[in-house]
Amino acid sequence: MNNNYVYTIGNKIYINLTNKCSNNCDFCIRHGRDGMNGTDLWIQNQPDGADIIEQLPLNLDDYDEEVVFCGFGEPTYNLDAMEEVASYLHCVDKTTRINTNGQANLIHKQDVSSVIADCCDVVNVSLNAPDAKKYQQHCKSIFGEKAFDSMLEFATLCKQRGAKVVFSVVDSIGEEDVEKCRALAKKYDIPLRVRVKE
Repeated sequence: MNNNYVYTIGNKIYINLTNKCSNNCDFCIRHGRDGMNGTDLWIQNQPDGADIIEQLPLNLDDYDEEVVFCGFGEPTYNLDAMEEVASYLHCVDKTTRINTNGQANLIHKQDVSSVIADCCDVVNVSLNAPDAKKYQQHCKSIFGEKAFDSMLEFATLCKQRGAKVVFSVVDSIGEEDVEKCRALAKKYDIPLRVRVKE
């Protein structure tokens, strides 16, 4: 098993911080795929910041300005490494984005939204459903239905702390629920991105 903490798609750099996740989503890339873009993302050891920085391409300037915290697990399980890497990336004129399920405050049993907002210029929160019952049906959080409301609160807190927050949904939830998610996102004054399931 390789420890691929960094992988690229085109000219975009992605950071794979952990295998751990509080969800088991129906549409997750972990189901039926060994990796992303030919890179095995199951890691044997959870990295610290130095492990990740060591794997970053030497020619960083040849890649997109934005670097994304997104791998096989929920990135917020490894906050210490995220903080160290984000600080390094900001020092070399990169911006950062996190793709998250928004359950960080439940995972850490405290409000860590200020940490996320400091680390990440853009916080992409996977909305994935218009209500708690359907969210749990699709995403199967270890926290049960309370994960949904906590995710909405987390998105609001990150926005209040200055991060650019975006909601995302996968189109496989159906057109009707996508429209309900669009209305919910509008209520929170947060843009919605609809992703096409591969």
